[in-house]
Amino acid sequence: MMPRLTLSCLLVTLLTGALPAQQLQLPTANHALFDAPADFFQFVDRTFEGSKTTPWEGGQFGFVRDPRRIGSRIAYARFHEGLDIKPLQRDAKGNPQDAVGAIGDGVVVHVAASPAHSNYGRYIVVRHDWGGSSYYSLYAHLASASVSAGQQVRAGTPLGILGYTGSGIDQRRAHVHVELNLFLSSRFEAWHAANFATPNHNGLYNGLNLIGLDLQSFYLAQQKNPSLTAAAAVQSTEPAYRVVVPGDAEMVILKNYPWLLDGPRQSGRPASWEVTFSRWGLPLKVKSSATTVSVPVVTWVQDSGLPHYLNTRGCVTGSGSTGKLTAEGLRFIKLVCGWF
Repeated sequence: MMPRLTLSCLLVTLLTGALPAQQLQLPTANHALFDAPADFFQFVDRTFEGSKTTPWEGGQFGFVRDPRRIGSRIAYARFHEGLDIKPLQRDAKGNPQDAVGAIGDGVVVHVAASPAHSNYGRYIVVRHDWGGSSYYSLYAHLASASVSAGQQVRAGTPLGILGYTGSGIDQRRAHVHVELNLFLSSRFEAWHAANFATPNHNGLYNGLNLIGLDLQSFYLAQQKNPSLTAAAAVQSTEPAYRVVVPGDAEMVILKNYPWLLDGPRQSGRPASWEVTFSRWGLPLKVKSSATTVSVPVVTWVQDSGLPHYLNTRGCVTGSGSTGKLTAEGLRFIKLVCGWF
């Protein structure tokens, strides 16, 4: 499977024999993302205001699902953290045959033991070490896996076959769901045990411990600038809200991604930390703050004209220029910042 190359990327390849370190490949032979997205994204089944449709737009990254009317506007309440890529090949029984490959060089860190133990079905996680930080690509709903944890892979190495394992998917909607994520916390298992009664079958690589970059925008941006890094993609993401967290928080996200720190690193603990998030909770920036707080507090939220709950995956409530963390939002902040 050959990557789609821009002219500048092609020059790098011809001169060095290799792609730029963080230049991503698409995971299947379906490359229609760049010129015919309707042929790339798998549709969703939608019923809205009595009308049943199958929009391909629901397979994109972002707030693209569960439309609801709010006054004169239509808001999409459900966030989709990856790209749903439709198959190009099916056998006589209608089962997809497309191979799914790694989007970049890395090491396999997780292969789900059972497709029944996650909404992702059978899924694989690959760690990519770029620029001193680790990023994690995830490939879900696979019919089969052909790699094991600990295996080194190159961009394009086959990982498995596209399928329809997991909840809410049937043969007609077979696809691979692919994400590129930041890792939230090495203490995830303790956090999960304290917050959920259900078992955690996938350890540190439970989807709750991975937060997605806007992979769709990243692919499109790399077409214009092949040297664009994942860190730069995160830092260019639009902010949606800020939270000030007590200074005794471990700030594990800074240990994993030190480039998130805005400003010089200070000796000792600050009075607090101010963390900026995207709409879906991706940490974008962390800075020390002189504000004293005893619990995490929302200090700014973007006013979109809609209830904040719809724009923040339920983490912030309120409207207008003010907001407050929900119980779900506080739980999420505790994981990201290590404030247990």
